Amino acid sequence: MNFLRRRFSDPNSLGNVPNGYFQNIGSDDTREKTLAAASVPPKRDLGFLSSLTTGKQQERTKCKTLLVIDDQHTDWPKYFRGKKIHGEFDIRVEQAEFCELNLAAYEDGGVTVDLRGHRQGQKIVRTFKPDFVLVRQHTRSMEVQEDWKNIVIGFQYGNIPSINSWQAIYNFMDKPWVFAQLTKMLEKHGRDRFPLIDQAFYPNHKEMLIVS
Repeated sequence: MNFLRRRFSDPNSLGNVPNGYFQNIGSDDTREKTLAAASVPPKRDLGFLSSLTTGKQQERTKCKTLLVIDDQHTDWPKYFRGKKIHGEFDIRVEQAEFCELNLAAYEDGGVTVDLRGHRQGQKIVRTFKPDFVLVRQHTRSMEVQEDWKNIVIGFQYGNIPSINSWQAIYNFMDKPWVFAQLTKMLEKHGRDRFPLIDQAFYPNHKEMLIVS
């Protein structure tokens, strides 16, 4: 305050000072208002970062994830590139084989899939939640330890829609079970309208021995 008074003690220097400039200097009200204004933190304007965050949130809400279970001989993402659901949602395609998948299913939270595989010599590790599943691979084969029943049950448990239905996929894991259902249709419609190739079922290889 004394510095300001000395600075402008020369009458000639006051000629360019606006009227009322010194009117409130030193008053208690002005000092309290200044301190109160200084105590309020300024609003942060994130600018570009704010718009980027909002964009990412909108992108997540405008995208549906399709999991295609198939080998790498077919490039499924190219068939859905540029396609939309109801003209609104983009389609994000994740493609993997049964042997590359693990999952956790929750009654109210869907299914979280853990994908671990290799693409062009590089290790791929991703975690995502599929909205729909397209199964193009057998859930059971003749190879040792290639029975993916637990994966099928997990998707059914998480209520994730698929083509075909998980019930149909589960039933088709055992072909004798499927044939048993076909024989019921044979009995209903007759062999002329619903012919079937004759088959026999044995619980193990020992029962296949025919004793003459």
